[in-house]
Amino acid sequence: MLCHGLGGNFHGVSPIFKIDEGGNTMAKQKIRIRLKAYEHRILDQSADKIVATAQRTGATISGPIPLPTDRTIYTVLASPHKFKDSREQFEILTHKRLIDILNPTPKTVDSLMKLDLPSGVDIEIKL
Repeated sequence: MLCHGLGGNFHGVSPIFKIDEGGNTMAKQKIRIRLKAYEHRILDQSADKIVATAQRTGATISGPIPLPTDRTIYTVLASPHKFKDSREQFEILTHKRLIDILNPTPKTVDSLMKLDLPSGVDIEIKL
């Protein structure tokens, strides 16, 4: 994050409070959903379902934003006892997406709770 001057102008940080027409401050609500899966097709289908459901209930959507893919490599000896020079490598790719739902309605939360997603998708929700 960058800070310019003494005013504390932070770039990339959204304000926590919003001022309406009457001058009153209202807290902004945001639901952040992080999706993880080994297969990117299933992940994209799940993200599309979440976005369509949230848009249908009148919430504002930011995303799905693709996050960097985690790559885990496992090296295994090909032979059980000797020949250490002969090895095999296996990798697992974990694809990730980020969806922000801004100003969700109670109807949005209810419809997201009822949403049926594949078992291969890990969902992490922050309010």
